[in-house]
This record gives sequence, structure tokens and C-alpha cells, in this order.
Amino acid sequence: MDGLRLERRDAAGLEDIRPQLLDVYAEVYADRLGDEFHSVARFDERLGWNTEVPGFAAVVAYMDTIPVGYAYGCTLQEGTRWWRGLRTPVADGATVETGARTFALSELMVVEKVRGTGAAHEIHDELLRGRSEERVTLLVERDHPRVRALYEAWGYECFGEVLPFEDAPLYDAMMLTLGANRGYW
Repeated sequence: MDGLRLERRDAAGLEDIRPQLLDVYAEVYADRLGDEFHSVARFDERLGWNTEVPGFAAVVAYMDTIPVGYAYGCTLQEGTRWWRGLRTPVADGATVETGARTFALSELMVVEKVRGTGAAHEIHDELLRGRSEERVTLLVERDHPRVRALYEAWGYECFGEVLPFEDAPLYDAMMLTLGANRGYW
């Protein structure tokens, strides 16, 4: 997308723009902020958890100096809670994490004015560029089939149904194999 500037950030590098990221979140989820799970405070809490995990990375997209979208995630560690709400039977070993196997894309969002421009895909690809993990996983709300279809168009496959927190919506876990490992998970 013309005029879009992408900037990689680590956990320390997010702190100076965290209020702006929360503003983007509030704009994207404006119609759901009254729901406790989608409140800015709960999102900020989840963002904080992610920044503490090894392998954390973020990409922020700017138009001029204004953030218009971002994505972030971290490497799933041994004993992660990520798969605890999995409701679908999966192959033995499919949810075993080593601290190097899976990158969890926790959030990817863009504001309305850049939706449909390819900005989300650019952010996504930049976040995953150079990752050493075998695969990437993300969660898509079951009530958002258009978002799921977008990720499928990018090569993700459905992995199973997940309820990550008691007060969370139901999600589809999706998986994308990275690099030379494509076709296996």
C-alpha cells in the first residue's frame, strides 16, 4: 500500500507508543468495548503478558506519523496456556511446544481507513519475515467467517476450536507452516 511505513518493534520498543496502540485497538473494537473481554484494560493486560514472553515481536504500520495498524505475537513456550482451551481432538504431539516450534500471532488489526488495501497482509508478512519457528498459529472468532476466509486465502488451515478464557468468545485456531516446513504440523 502506498504511503504505508512498517516498523518492527520489540517489547521495550512498544512502551513509548503503547498509548497509541491502545487508541488503535479502541477504534477497531469500538462497538465491543463495553464487553469486559474486549475492554481496553483487558486488551492492555493481554498485550503486557505477550511482551514478557521470549520471541515477542511486533510490527506497527504508520501513515505519516499515525499508527493505522499493527500485529504482534510471541513464541509459544513449553507449558503454554495457549492450547488449554482446545476443544477439538488433534494428533498426538500437535500441541507440544518447545519454546522454538510455534509463533503465536496474538493480534493483527488495522483501522477502517486502511482495510481492504492489503495493509493487514503487509503487516502480517513483515511480522513473520525471518521467523525461525516451524509454524504460526492464530485465533479467529467463530462469528467472523470473513476474517477466517482471509487467513485461509493466506494459507492458514483450521486446527481446532478454542475457548482461551472463560469469558472469551469461541475461536477457531488456525495454523500456517513456515518456510521449509510447509505442509507439516
